[in-house]
Amino acid sequence: MSASVYTVGQINRYIRGMFSQDILLSSVRVRGEVSNCKYHTSGHIFFSLKDATGTINCIMFAGNRRGMDFRMADGDKVIADGSIEVYERDGRYQLYAKKISREGAGELYERFVRLKKELAEMGMFDPRYKKPVPKYAKRIGIVTAPTGAAIRDIQNIAGRRNPYVELILYPALVQGEGAKESIVRGIEILDRAGVEVIIVGRGGGSIEDLWAFNEEVVAQAIFDCETPIISAVGHETDITIADYVADLRAPTPSAAAELAVFDFRAFKDALDRYRTALRRGPETKLNHLKMQLRLRQTKLAMRSPESAVREKRRMLLDAEDALCEALAGKILLLKARTDNTGRRLADGMTKALYRDKLRLHGLIGRLKGLNPMDRLSQGFSFVTDEDGNAFTSVKSAHEGDVLTIFVSDGKVRAEIREVIDHG
Repeated sequence: MSASVYTVGQINRYIRGMFSQDILLSSVRVRGEVSNCKYHTSGHIFFSLKDATGTINCIMFAGNRRGMDFRMADGDKVIADGSIEVYERDGRYQLYAKKISREGAGELYERFVRLKKELAEMGMFDPRYKKPVPKYAKRIGIVTAPTGAAIRDIQNIAGRRNPYVELILYPALVQGEGAKESIVRGIEILDRAGVEVIIVGRGGGSIEDLWAFNEEVVAQAIFDCETPIISAVGHETDITIADYVADLRAPTPSAAAELAVFDFRAFKDALDRYRTALRRGPETKLNHLKMQLRLRQTKLAMRSPESAVREKRRMLLDAEDALCEALAGKILLLKARTDNTGRRLADGMTKALYRDKLRLHGLIGRLKGLNPMDRLSQGFSFVTDEDGNAFTSVKSAHEGDVLTIFVSDGKVRAEIREVIDHG
């Protein structure tokens, strides 16, 4: 009779049941050094606990974080209280932490902080020692594992951006025994190989996995290298001593490739634009100069003496026309005023003549009434004494005086014989 065949899910459930029935695993305290610590946006904490003998994956759900009074980070030594359970879907067991207390900084983290401080005091992180990364590198050296994800990512990015760039790989050990010596040797060999920039790095991992890039000899090799170095160690949140010493830090190996390998198509498009600009440049410049010349000729013509004389003549003619128009208007106005005044004067003179004529006729009539000749013709006479004075009173008469009597057709002389005074 053949043995029973079980599904993967049945086996995982069985193992999960065994773990849940184990009294020790249902409530356990585990001491270890924190590694790969990540705070999820949901509030959960994913991390690992490690010591010299092994590693265990851990998770703390957001609801259990209320009792924590610190933010956990890689290198922290902690004691996690919880239970060991099987995640049925993946068949993996892990520690579900309900409480975490801090014991102190881990040994590796303490070494990291101490070395960082020493190198900073030596000036190895000073920006003035940073060399610029060439913008158009054609030969790029890479110090990393030959079979890791880092080299594949760099090759993919380089192939996409510039298939003509030359990648020179030094296959180095990036963790474990002999890793630091291998990385140093790769840097020195590529520095002498004439590459234009060197990428030093690897994929992500725990602080122990990345420790080779925290070694002082590696930092010294990066600092001494004549070729610009881009550090690309781990993920974006991973920081190593190599990142501080390198001329440029990339968050990932893919990002390092983006920084080191120039985009050939963009470069070619830029060259085409420059070529077009260079070809059109002289023509554009010539047209611009022609336009400037025409503009200046126009300005010069406007400012020439002949132009100024023509302008003055035009102004003079305009002024003359305006003056003639003004004078003509003034003459017409004066003529109208004169005609009006003449008419008024003629009317006044006519009326005055008429009045004077009437007055003259009146005076003539009056004068005729006073004319002595008319009176004489009516029987009156005019008498004068011998001296020619008018004889008007008997008081001046004496007997024997001779008087002259004027009448209408002559005069007679008479002698006074008798004076009779009626007074």
